[in-house]
Amino acid sequence: GSSGVIYFSLGSVARSSSMPVQYRDLFIQAFRRLPQRVIWKYEEELEDVPDNVMISKWLPQQDILAHNNVKVFITHGGLLSMQEAIYHATPLLALPILADQPKNSVFIKNSGLGDFLIWEELTVDVIVDALTKILNEPKYKENVLKMSVPLHDQLVPPTELAVFWTEYVIRHKGAPQLRSPAAQLSWVEFLMLDVIFILHLAVIVLLFILRRIIRVITAKIFGSSGKMKKKNE
Repeated sequence: GSSGVIYFSLGSVARSSSMPVQYRDLFIQAFRRLPQRVIWKYEEELEDVPDNVMISKWLPQQDILAHNNVKVFITHGGLLSMQEAIYHATPLLALPILADQPKNSVFIKNSGLGDFLIWEELTVDVIVDALTKILNEPKYKENVLKMSVPLHDQLVPPTELAVFWTEYVIRHKGAPQLRSPAAQLSWVEFLMLDVIFILHLAVIVLLFILRRIIRVITAKIFGSSGKMKKKNE
């Protein structure tokens, strides 16, 4: 549509179909109030879907985000989803659930790439207002585009680079010259446990010597004080 498209996916671990019914209904009501079309990754059949919403159990995320008509990506804030959105210059609205998602969501907001919402604070108005703000304020698209441009400024496209190195390894029969020497080390050597043991031992010996020196010096000081005291008496 001329108003653009909103893409909604909570990733492969957190399923949209597993969200509590009250939250699901909030999104349905919110999407019904928007002029944009919504593509929603929802893993089960869903009734009473608004005319502007298309649901699917699986969606090609990279291809969708790459389309110029996609204006906002509603995401759980996972690192890979965030990176894909930035690469394709798509503003984000994050709904963090667990792990690194809250931290990524704060980064999204602080970097001006979009905003994030708290599940417990969701209402229809909150969802609509957040999406409307990101859709209508150019700064979000400008900021994500600014971060996206350097990712595309490469001598060779990433796909071609991956193909080259795959074929390189095949041509050179596993490319042993590229293997790290660390692969030949034992786990004791790799973790430098021998070095750590020697350093710890050196520290213990040093502390023991210092302790003996301090005891000798202390004994001499207090011993001299005692002798002088007896002499004065």
